[in-house]
Amino acid sequence: MKSILAVVMFVGLSSTALAGGADDPLLYKVMIDKLELGNTSGPNTLVLDADAWVGYDLNKFWFKTDVERVDGNTEEAEVQFLYSRAIAPFWDFQAGWRHDIKPKPTRDYLALGFKGLSPYQFDVDAGLFVGESGQVNARLDVEYEYMLTQKLILSPELEVNLYSRNDAEMGIGSGLSDVELGLRLRYEIRREFAPYIGVNWTRKFGQTADFARADGEDTSDVQFVAGIRVWF
Repeated sequence: MKSILAVVMFVGLSSTALAGGADDPLLYKVMIDKLELGNTSGPNTLVLDADAWVGYDLNKFWFKTDVERVDGNTEEAEVQFLYSRAIAPFWDFQAGWRHDIKPKPTRDYLALGFKGLSPYQFDVDAGLFVGESGQVNARLDVEYEYMLTQKLILSPELEVNLYSRNDAEMGIGSGLSDVELGLRLRYEIRREFAPYIGVNWTRKFGQTADFARADGEDTSDVQFVAGIRVWF
């Protein structure tokens, strides 16, 4: 896994170094897509979904992170380090490393994926993650932005996870594992700063749901959320 990551990073560094120049300046962006509190009849949650990139027009390096805390305890935490190459207008191919910090035990994956803007303006992030144990996780994130006004934006979101095999230690079953649907309404005080409110629904399926029931957890949940979206 580490040797594959080293090759990916070496290729990325070489390509990025060649791409530099006066007509192709070094750029960066940091995006906190979600920093939100969720409330239901159960425990309160705090979610951080953020990423950052640095690079040139065709070649970039990405950092992604996704963290969820429940009643002050970190339940899920994931980071990704990726080399990203533009392969078509509005589309990038990405490759690198994903590390799951929580829940324990930790897991490492080779990450491959495509990120871009599909027809009809859907923002798509599709990933395939191959673990050292042979576990394969396919993930699809889709988001759409509907402008009610120049500042008021309604954003439906979908995330789907599928796994190739059971992992009882992680509470993951093979096949369709979980689906998350969200609807958020944000107001852009400035384009770089927007508070929002919304509702989020999650559902576990198959063996993943069976693992959750065995641990006394719910297999579905609806949360009302409030947060901020910031980028610079």
